[in-house]
Amino acid sequence: MKQKLLFIFNPRSGKGQIKQYLADVVDIMVKAGYEVTVYTTQCQGDAIQKAKEAAGHYDRIVCSGGDGTLDEVVTGMMEAEAKTPIGYIPAGSTNDFGNSLGIDKNMIHAAQIASAGRPFACDIGRFNQDSFVYVAAFGIFTEVSYQTSQDMKNVLGHAAYILEGAKQLWDIPSFRMQVEYDGNVLYDEFIYGMVTNSNSVGGFDGLISGDVILNDGVFEVTLIKMPKNPMELSEVLACLTNIRKDSDMLYTFQTSQIKFTCSEEVPWTLDGEDGGTHSQALITNCPRALEIIVE
Repeated sequence: MKQKLLFIFNPRSGKGQIKQYLADVVDIMVKAGYEVTVYTTQCQGDAIQKAKEAAGHYDRIVCSGGDGTLDEVVTGMMEAEAKTPIGYIPAGSTNDFGNSLGIDKNMIHAAQIASAGRPFACDIGRFNQDSFVYVAAFGIFTEVSYQTSQDMKNVLGHAAYILEGAKQLWDIPSFRMQVEYDGNVLYDEFIYGMVTNSNSVGGFDGLISGDVILNDGVFEVTLIKMPKNPMELSEVLACLTNIRKDSDMLYTFQTSQIKFTCSEEVPWTLDGEDGGTHSQALITNCPRALEIIVE
């Protein structure tokens, strides 16, 4: 009896390029021995429910879209009782997590990996009651990812994030927070913070501290302090553009659990998607919680 594969894809991600490869991608899956069911996402959040319903009924679930599509499938799987291995065919304007997994943006090659690759037990993040794959972030550049239009992302890719983020430098929002981790307590004013399990986030790959291992049970944390003068602002920009690797304007460390507390509601993003506003955020690493298919 053939194994069953559910292929979930976002038809709008990355200029809709999946459409021109769809027949080839499905053919690769069939040749790998799967009975394939194809599902196109209808709206934001659709993949969460579909993955949750499908878990346990399929031998493999493969998704194609941006990192946000992968986030939805992972979120649905984390909410399901049964856990099904997940394949990923990147098709978005960024490919942060795919790059970390060694999955390139060549859709044919990615489809071959998703169909015939091996399961890799990967850490997944828990953010209060939600889940994320590779980043939870707040502050400058985070709102950019969902305020930037899909069309602009498709045309400009990474440049869209930088262009929109640069506009915010004229009026930098900041948050005074208490940050608790591993018995340590920080109290400072931050313009940006990210808790990651990836080699890069939004194209910024020089900020992430430590050796990034996707199944080591710890996150890499980066917090950028509020610059108080033009000199400090220049230092922050130098860090963002990878000119400088270390600075007193940054906190960088690794931890398996971290708690953020603020007197105001802070907007967060999870894997580049709107994660809501929270005055308190408890972020926990769920070690090797799901299997992602890799080469």
